[in-house]
Amino acid sequence: MKTTPPILCVGSVLWDIIGRTPRKMAAGEDVSGRILRIPGGVAMNIAMALRMHDLPVSLLSALGDDAAGRELLLNCAARGMETQYVTVSPEHPTDQYMAIEGTNGLIAAIADAHSLEELAGQVISPLQDGRLGCAQTPYIGMVIFEGNLPQKTLTHIARAPEFSAADICLAPASPGKAERLSPFLQHSHATAYLNLIEANILLGENLGTSTKAATQLTKHGLYRAVVTDGPKPAAISQGSTVITLSPRDVQVLRVTGAGDVFMASHIAAEVKGLRDAPALQFALDTTAKYISTETPL
Repeated sequence: MKTTPPILCVGSVLWDIIGRTPRKMAAGEDVSGRILRIPGGVAMNIAMALRMHDLPVSLLSALGDDAAGRELLLNCAARGMETQYVTVSPEHPTDQYMAIEGTNGLIAAIADAHSLEELAGQVISPLQDGRLGCAQTPYIGMVIFEGNLPQKTLTHIARAPEFSAADICLAPASPGKAERLSPFLQHSHATAYLNLIEANILLGENLGTSTKAATQLTKHGLYRAVVTDGPKPAAISQGSTVITLSPRDVQVLRVTGAGDVFMASHIAAEVKGLRDAPALQFALDTTAKYISTETPL
């Protein structure tokens, strides 16, 4: 029986420190709430969500050889993720992310992914040195890359032969890093998952809807674009086909990781045979459930 290759999640694996308050909040306010420490990072969030759908996952990331890193490796193993290709460095600390959320959304966040950025070459090396693939026999399967990887690394991935057979999926990580995905704008087998703000930054435009942004991304040559816009309609554009659906109206209790859950849920839907509108609807419904509950993945 042919074994399905794992989905490779390449990028940040770290600890999220999330402060949440059950009220609207403005910059500079000091309010009561809850502070959580949970596994996070874009690659980790996507991997956790994929594992919730029982899909095989392998992580390529960088961790410090410290208590925080060892705890994350144990957490990954407990969730059934493959971690043999994770780079563990005694010279670098495990990365971390800190965010504050109110009922009016994300108030502020800081991502410290310096170890991943400095070790990015080692992180992707299993796809180049023969362990998972190389230029002569590139990896055949899905590979998810995200914007916490440095621009130089993403540019190399977009052009190098060792990535030429992969089904590439892209997550920008944040609006501030969306431009890092620009080398993929004319990529023939890459799907980008962005929110409308990130899509506009990547395009250098100010398009008003997800449909317009997704369409413009594929006009640039991107194979497929999936664009969300919070409670407003989401869109998928591929070739001449554009699909637009509206998410359910729910009470938002958390936002960190929502885009990662959406991306993983859409991937899972397609792996399990859904296509087009049903796959998009599944992703929207799963994300609505995620943002309207406070239970960690």
